[in-house]
Amino acid sequence: MRTIALIAHDNMKSEIVEWVRTYREELSHYKLCATGTTGQRVMDATGLEVTRYLSGPLGGDAQIGSLVATGEVHAVIFFVDPLTSMPHDPDIRMLLRICNVHNVPLATNRATADLLISSAHLIPEG
Repeated sequence: MRTIALIAHDNMKSEIVEWVRTYREELSHYKLCATGTTGQRVMDATGLEVTRYLSGPLGGDAQIGSLVATGEVHAVIFFVDPLTSMPHDPDIRMLLRICNVHNVPLATNRATADLLISSAHLIPEG
């Protein structure tokens, strides 16, 4: 089963939860993983099962980056707050770089996430 990682900066958590609600049926055909708070909010709002890693500032972005590098994550939905600087910016840049190095689709806003979830690249296996 393909895996999608969900990440959102603090100011974008409500938006990613709403996006997951919109695509709940489609996302139910994937394994989902997320950084800590984002994953908890998605689970609480949708009832979907989400494997949670550390919060982003505590290393969750790096954990998901390692899953991308090992081929365990097939797409990343990362709602980035473009107007706020993050203290863990090096981890964020690492995750973006790893997605590019391994040619893993990465959506950093809702419009791109909408395109990605409807893409043939993400047709569920099975």
